[in-house]
Formats: sequence, structure tokens, C-alpha cells
Amino acid sequence: MKLRVILTGTTGMVGEGVLLECLNDPEVEQVLSVSRKPSGHTHPKLREITHTDFHDLTPIQDQLKGYNACFFCLGVSSVGMKEPEYRRLTYDLTMRFAETLLPRNPDLTFCFVSGAGTDSTLKSSQMWARVKGETENNLLKLGFKQAYMFRPAFMRATPGQQNIKGYYNLIGWLYPVLRTVAPNYVSTLAAVGQAMIRVAQHGAPKSVLEVPDIKALVKK
Repeated sequence: MKLRVILTGTTGMVGEGVLLECLNDPEVEQVLSVSRKPSGHTHPKLREITHTDFHDLTPIQDQLKGYNACFFCLGVSSVGMKEPEYRRLTYDLTMRFAETLLPRNPDLTFCFVSGAGTDSTLKSSQMWARVKGETENNLLKLGFKQAYMFRPAFMRATPGQQNIKGYYNLIGWLYPVLRTVAPNYVSTLAAVGQAMIRVAQHGAPKSVLEVPDIKALVKK
């Protein structure tokens, strides 16, 4: 099954890394990037919609039909943010996007980038972990053909990426060290993107995918 992918977050590090894997994979025939600004990439498979308000998708909702996968990589850091605002930009925004896609794409596989440490029991002392956990729980209940929650941790960027967070330039050198001392918390962004493609095509044995599960899907 060839994939027609809706991708968010392409101007961020994770979304751009996933985008590069989609563009390079022959099993992906089309990518629709939905972002607040252009991704900075051009490719025959890539189409882009620039949309600033993800809480109101009415102006673009008719352009979101005819796809069989969504790789939702849009996200914000919780640092310095109060829970109501973080929830609005994480739970509310993600659910609005998913609820818009579902009736227009009944055979769609939804992949959500969450993060290691997310708490689906909602009992964590960490605000972000509870909000992400609630988002995961409700995405899984929504009724997609398939839904997978990706929980990566430290990720090595893909060569050629333009949207690298400032902190990564300072700590990227740690990747080979962490791969040795904490392999269950380290992967490449390429592996995350390839795992998304794989589960959209072939499924996975579980719906919540931690770092070892992600790497096992692509043997990296």
C-alpha cells in the first residue's frame, strides 16, 4: 500500500526529520505538510499548506481528504509554561486536528509524537507527562483504523536537516556515548520516521511505542 501522508511540524527538528524519510521512501507517494510556515524543502512528492491557526481548521479542512496516514510531529516545550496553556497547545490542538481528519479519511493511520516519560495513568507529578498521556489516551479512543503513540527520547538528527534546535548543537556529540550507556533512550530521527512509515503500512504489535519498540521496527 502506497502512503499518502499528512505531516505536521515540518519546521521543527522532529517533523523535518520525518519529512526527509518520507521524501526518500518509495512507499510514500505523496506528502502534505500542514504548518504555520513553509518547510524550506521542495520535492515532487511534497505539497504544502501554510495555516496559522490550528485551533480553527475550517478554512483548510476540505484539503485534508484522501490520505491514509498522518504523522503528527507538531509540539511545544512545556518549559516556562502553565498547564492551561500547555494543554491548549498540546491536547486541544492535537485533538482538533485528529477530529478533523477522521471523518474525511476513515482508513487513516494516526501517528502521534509524544515522548519518553509520558504517563497514560495521568498520575505523574510532571504536568507535561499527564497532558501528553491524556492526549495519547483519547487519540486511541477516537476511532482511527490504526493509531500509534511514539515515545522517543534523545534523537540524533539526520544529516542535511535545517531546523535543528540550538541545544542540539551543544549536546549532539553525546549520541554515541548515550547509545552505549542508555540504549533504551537513544535513537535516530531516521529510525523514528522509518518506523512511522512501517506501522502505517504493516501495523505494530502494540499501540504505544517506546524507544526499543521504535528501533525494533526498523532494526536500528
